[in-house]
Amino acid sequence: MAAQLRHFSLMRRLASWALGLGWLGAQASLAATPVTVTVAVISLADDARYAPRRLERAYPGHPQGRPWDAARLAADEAAVEMQMAGIELKIREVLLPDLQALPKALSELKAARVQHLLADLPMPAMRQLVQTAPAALGGAMVFNAGLDEDTLRGEQCAVHLLHTYPSQQMFSDALAQYLAARSWRKVLLLQGPQPGDQLQGDALNRSARRYGLKIIQTRPFKLSGDPRERDLFNTRLLTADRDHEVVAVMDSQGEFARTLPYATQWPRPVAGANGLMAQVWHPQWERNGGPQLSRRFQKLAKRPMQGHDWAAWIAVKAVAAVLVDEPKASIAQQLKRLRSGTLYLDGFKGPRLSFRPWDGQLRQPLFLGHGDGVVGLAPLEGVLHPTEVLDTLGMDEKESACRQRL
Repeated sequence: MAAQLRHFSLMRRLASWALGLGWLGAQASLAATPVTVTVAVISLADDARYAPRRLERAYPGHPQGRPWDAARLAADEAAVEMQMAGIELKIREVLLPDLQALPKALSELKAARVQHLLADLPMPAMRQLVQTAPAALGGAMVFNAGLDEDTLRGEQCAVHLLHTYPSQQMFSDALAQYLAARSWRKVLLLQGPQPGDQLQGDALNRSARRYGLKIIQTRPFKLSGDPRERDLFNTRLLTADRDHEVVAVMDSQGEFARTLPYATQWPRPVAGANGLMAQVWHPQWERNGGPQLSRRFQKLAKRPMQGHDWAAWIAVKAVAAVLVDEPKASIAQQLKRLRSGTLYLDGFKGPRLSFRPWDGQLRQPLFLGHGDGVVGLAPLEGVLHPTEVLDTLGMDEKESACRQRL
């Protein structure tokens, strides 16, 4: 009986200790209220890239929906890690009715203490955001998740501007590496009339010089209803000369490029804006966790993941990574850490990813593929660099026109 009483007393003391520990744990949990960090995804309502007609046509390489779902997916994936760091990561959608609404939107974001911006904007709006956000928000980190203009990484760069979407030079270098590796060196260049077409053509010419391609001829094309200009959109006539091994089409709009494969005069592969393309993401990527990421996005957004979606997803992952790395760091300290090139991200593409210190561009491989699959990954095997092979895509430090560094 005495032994039973001693056992009963011991059990009561243990229960009391357990209740006390539980109460202390609950108090600690209440005391450790998570800090909320918000990433604002800023878009423009009348952005031509999201016009219903363009979305219906789904031109290769163009966005097929706004990137909000990708940002939310990244925040959901990082939730457990953020909770352990005492941080709650939220996504806030900011849809500007027009560019004049930007100052008011920034004022509201400042009131909500938002300093992390994911910009999905056309070029004029991006310029204004980059110029005004730091002063308006008391410091800001801006991610470019949709524009490939090299000038944003060059003459118009900014220390608070980071790029998760590749530059046009990166796309061109990836394509040129593949063509050189296949010994398809004689290139017929079809050049469109739009400013974006010209930028693509300039980038390809630079890449051709880098990787030993020869631009045999440059011929202009133009989509027009004028019968006097019918020769400018006659694909057989444009490709009539046979002394080329590949046709590269520079078409930032995508409409002409869609008509080109299998419509050339001679049996030649098409590359650039259609056919063989350098791509940020491909839904058919089968390695490094790619299928799982594509399935999660498909389930959430009800459409395949595209390059612009991936760029938004990895931008939010970058915010999560720097917050976990230094939870109490200021926005300036976070920028410095990201742009140091020593904070690495997993983009489900294979190599670890980091931001270049000199222009804020995210180093990343690019897929070489077509509508149904991936045929290569750039940088290609055998391409070398003194320090980081991913820097063979885009402007290297010595070539960069960006002079703003932390």
